[in-house]
Amino acid sequence: MSSTVQIRPIVPADAPAIARLMQGLGFDHSAAEIGRRLAMAPDRASDPALVAEAEGRAAGLIALHIAPMLFYPKPIARITTLVVDVATRRHGIGRALVEATVALAEEAGCDTLELTTALHREEAQAFYRALGFDCTSFRMALRLQGITAAR
Repeated sequence: MSSTVQIRPIVPADAPAIARLMQGLGFDHSAAEIGRRLAMAPDRASDPALVAEAEGRAAGLIALHIAPMLFYPKPIARITTLVVDVATRRHGIGRALVEATVALAEEAGCDTLELTTALHREEAQAFYRALGFDCTSFRMALRLQGITAAR
C-alpha cells in the first residue's frame, strides 16, 4: 500500500463505501440506508465524519458527535464510529483518522475526546490505549424498542 492517505469530509456519494466499511464492524447496512442516515445531519456541524482514502479507495471512516454536557464546562467530542478496512489496517490510517478528529474537536472548543467500544473488541481497546485513551467509565444501555409494551 502506498503511504499517501488523504482524509476528507464524507459526502453523500460515499454511502456505498461507508456501507462496505461498516461491514468491518459487523453491520450490514445498504448504501441506501447509509444515505438515509447521512441525510439526517446534512450540515454535519455537530456530527462531522471523515473518510480516509488510500490508493483511490475508501480505507477508513471516523464519525464524531459534538455536544454540550450539563456536567462539563466545555462540549464533549465522542467518536461514534471508527473503522479501517481489514486490508489496510496497521498502516497508520486509524491513527491518522483519530488525529484528524482531535483537530476537529479542538476547533469545536472541546477539551475531551471520548469513545465507546464493545467489550469483545480487544484489539480496538489496545489501539485506543496506545493512542492515550484511558478507560474512565462503564457504559450501560437500554434498548427502547418495545420497552413500553413490556411494562
